[in-house]
Amino acid sequence: MKITIALSKGRIFEQLIPLLEKIGIVCNEDPDTSRKLILDTNQKDIKLIIVRPTDVPTYVEYGAADIGIAGKDILDEYKGEGLYQPIDLNIGRCKMIVAAKQDFDYKDAIKKGIRLKVATKYVKVAKEHFAKKGMHIDLIKLYGSMELAPLVGLSDVIVDLVSTGKTLQANNLIAVEEICDISSRLIINQASLKLKREFLQPILSQFEKALKV
Repeated sequence: MKITIALSKGRIFEQLIPLLEKIGIVCNEDPDTSRKLILDTNQKDIKLIIVRPTDVPTYVEYGAADIGIAGKDILDEYKGEGLYQPIDLNIGRCKMIVAAKQDFDYKDAIKKGIRLKVATKYVKVAKEHFAKKGMHIDLIKLYGSMELAPLVGLSDVIVDLVSTGKTLQANNLIAVEEICDISSRLIINQASLKLKREFLQPILSQFEKALKV
């Protein structure tokens, strides 16, 4: 029986490779140079598929992949069902934050209940965060260059991921509030977990064991 794992290239993938090797899964090709989207491994029954980060949950939910690796930020935004998230892999760590220009008084704006313009691609997270504060906001969905929005007056603040904070600093922005910690999670198709339990359970156990070492 074949097991398919959905991954995306980038920083998370680079941190995941050593973890996969720890549990005995080695990709037969260099994913950075290969143009293939389906990669064989040293285990004939395990294949890796390369997809966009935001598409990982979709491939897993609909059974095109049995297992996926996705950031908590993506999972929090995902509106699908049928996903089981048993393991925090503790890789791809960063924070979801609210950021603004250095001269913007965020605390005062919150205190006065000012209606904020919020630019983000994490619409669901931003909406829920400000709703908990009883704040009314105007959401502006962007897909990139989030830091530009406050600089040109498109928004008062942004909701975005930050790891080192260097991009914020370079654009004279500061983190004014932390929303949550983000890391990558192992997710599983619930139907696969039932139908392929004898094959998937050992992989889950190996992941858990590797994370404790």
